Amino acid sequence: MALTRKEQQLLTLIRDQPLATPEELAQQLGSTRAAVNVHVSNLVRKGALLGRGYILPEDPERSDGRIVVVGGANVDLKARTSAPALPGTSNPGVTEQAPGGVGRNIAENLARLGVPVSLITAVGRDALGDTLLHDTQAAGVDVSGVLRVPGETTGTYTAILNDRGEMLIAVAAMGVMARLTPAALRERRRLLRGADWVVADGNLPEDTLVALLGLCHERGLQVVFEPVSVPKARHLHAALEAGLAAPQVLTPNVGELGALLGQDVTDRLPDLKRAARALLDRGAQIVWVRRGRHGSLLCTPGRSVTLPALPATPRDVTGAGDAMLAAFLAGLTQGLAPEDAARLGHAAAALTIEHAATVVPDLTLDLLQRRLNS
Repeated sequence: MALTRKEQQLLTLIRDQPLATPEELAQQLGSTRAAVNVHVSNLVRKGALLGRGYILPEDPERSDGRIVVVGGANVDLKARTSAPALPGTSNPGVTEQAPGGVGRNIAENLARLGVPVSLITAVGRDALGDTLLHDTQAAGVDVSGVLRVPGETTGTYTAILNDRGEMLIAVAAMGVMARLTPAALRERRRLLRGADWVVADGNLPEDTLVALLGLCHERGLQVVFEPVSVPKARHLHAALEAGLAAPQVLTPNVGELGALLGQDVTDRLPDLKRAARALLDRGAQIVWVRRGRHGSLLCTPGRSVTLPALPATPRDVTGAGDAMLAAFLAGLTQGLAPEDAARLGHAAAALTIEHAATVVPDLTLDLLQRRLNS
C-alpha cells in the first residue's frame, strides 16, 4: 500500500532515529504525539513497520562493511596525584571528566581511523547520557542503537592514577548495563546486518552476551570478545563451559586469560601458549594476549608470535587497550595479516598512553604507520 507524504517523512525519521520518542518525532514533524501514533498505526498496517517498537523490516542484502560494537559506555572520572601517592590520606592532584567506556572507546577509535561503526549500549536518560552521546556522535559513531533508560544513572568509571599516570585503583559503576537485556538487543538486531565484525565487551550481562553470540552465529558474523576485567571475563567462561563455541577473536590480558579458562595462568610464554591453545581448541581463531610493557602474544591455529611493546613515555594509560583493539580491527579491515594488524595495535597503544585524552583526537592509520616506522 502506498504511503502518504507524512508517513514517508515519519518512516525516514524512524530509520535515522529508531530510538526517538513519539514526542521527539512529533516535534521534528511539526505535529502532535497523537498524530504520530496514528501514522505509526498506519505504517504497521501497511507493513512498513513490524510493530509499535519501531522495528523496521530487515534488509538481507544490506552490507556496508560496518563494525558494530556492543558494550559499555560511561563517563570517565580520572584523578591523578601530583606526587607519589600516599595511601590513607588526601593527596593533591588534578581531576578531569571525559567520555569513556570500553565499547564506546573502541567505537570512537574505529571512527577516527575511518571505519564505519555503530554502538549498541545503555545509558541513562540524564544529563551525563546526553553529553556522552553528543560527544560520541560528534566523533563519527552511529549512536542510533543506544538504549536510553529513564530512571537509571549513566555509568561512570572512576580511576585513581599516580603521578606517573599509572592506575592505582578504579571503580566502574555500570549498573545501567543490566538494562541491555536479550530482548533489548533483539530489538536492535537490524544493526548487525551487513557487519564485517561485531565487538562484544565484558560489560554485557551474561545472558545478553550469550544472546548476542547466538545472533551472530545465525548470521555468520565474526565476533571479537574483549573481556574488560577478570570478573567480567567470567561471563564468557560460563558460556564456554555450557558448550558455546568461543568467539573468533579473544583479546585478554594475562589475568583475563586465566578467568576465561577458570584457572590461574602465569605470565610465562609456555603457560600463555598452552592457555591460548585451549581457547583455540574451543573454536577461537585468534587469541591475542596483551602483556603490558612486555608486549603481546598472538596465537592462531598455525602459529604463535610475540610482539614487543613500542617505547613510550606514559602520561595516562587509560584507554590504551581499547585503542589497541580498534587499530587491530582497522588493520584487518584493510586486509592486513593478523600479525601486522597487531603491530598497528601496539602503535595505537603507545600513542594513547602518551596522550592526556582517553582517545587520541587526531588518530589516523597514517599516524599509526608513522609511529611504527619511527
